[in-house]
Amino acid sequence: MTLEVGVLGYRFMGKAHANAMARLPMFFPDAPEIERSVLVGRDEDALTEAADRLGFASISTDWAEVVDDVDVFYNLGPNHVHAEPSIAALKAGTPVFCEKPLAPTLADAESMAEAAREAGDDVPAGCAFNYRFVPAIRYAKRLLDDGALGEIRHVRGRYLQDWLVDPEAPWSWRNDEEMAGSGALGDLGAHTVDLLRFLVGDDDLAGEIERISGHLQTFVDERPVEGSDETRPVTVDDAYSAQLEYENGAMGTIEATRNATGHKNDHTIEIHGSEGSLRFSLERLNELEVLRTDDNRGYETILVTDEDDPYVDHWWPPGHVLGWEHTFVHENYEFLSAVADGSEFAPNFEDGLAAQRVLAAIEESDDRGEWIELG
Repeated sequence: MTLEVGVLGYRFMGKAHANAMARLPMFFPDAPEIERSVLVGRDEDALTEAADRLGFASISTDWAEVVDDVDVFYNLGPNHVHAEPSIAALKAGTPVFCEKPLAPTLADAESMAEAAREAGDDVPAGCAFNYRFVPAIRYAKRLLDDGALGEIRHVRGRYLQDWLVDPEAPWSWRNDEEMAGSGALGDLGAHTVDLLRFLVGDDDLAGEIERISGHLQTFVDERPVEGSDETRPVTVDDAYSAQLEYENGAMGTIEATRNATGHKNDHTIEIHGSEGSLRFSLERLNELEVLRTDDNRGYETILVTDEDDPYVDHWWPPGHVLGWEHTFVHENYEFLSAVADGSEFAPNFEDGLAAQRVLAAIEESDDRGEWIELG
């Protein structure tokens, strides 16, 4: 059986996922057969060009005509169009893969998660947290599950970018609360929150976050509209930071900004336990730094490219490093395999909702100026 895939969105994420789908039969021969069937967007001329370039058989300017006519629906549009098409697809019994954050608001995320529950376990609903599929992150998860770090005591995550440092950088939908929901908080913070939940969220590690204190800041209040003399207000955060308290008593700090001069895509995770520590940076995504208490000479850098490392047997010989785009191949392989098998996929809409609750609590804490309990 060949799965017909419909994709809403053809820019950054559309290109990343189309590339992943094209690579699957070459490197993952046990992946289900798929057809890039229909590409969905608003601008017919741009859509036609993108479909030809990205390998889609047809186009549509109306997602409502697509969601119940394909075997799988990818929602890669801006945040404000995540809820309605995804819910419609799930009601039609069509598996959905949606970009992060799951929705611009907690209420929308709750509606999407409820639609996924009603669709049932045999209709996978995936949320696109691709950093779960970095081999080094999978290696780190294995160490944590094996108890290599002992009792988890400190958790740190930061995501730094600099593409909005210049106050003359043009306004986009990512600067608008109605369309994006939030700024660096949702765009970058969602990744950090999900990755930490994946790594230490189990009950025998740190568990879930129990309470949180957050702070948001906007540095540039308005930005120029590209191609005109107008400006538009910036109604989202440029940066956030938060303090966390976990169920097991561990402390956490997380932050993100799109104003960190000199940082292009710096997502760093640190976890400290009673028997060791680990450190990961997306800018060195083939490496994991590990420290064990029986070695006082500092961190060991492990190059996670051996054949027995997660996913690496599908690619190149040891030492031939992988890149950012490979995370999408791994992610698509796992999701489309779940669709073909009628099995569960993670991260799913429940994971997306869990991350959204944390993001909402950070915003609430900033508004109220106090710690927020997550129940």
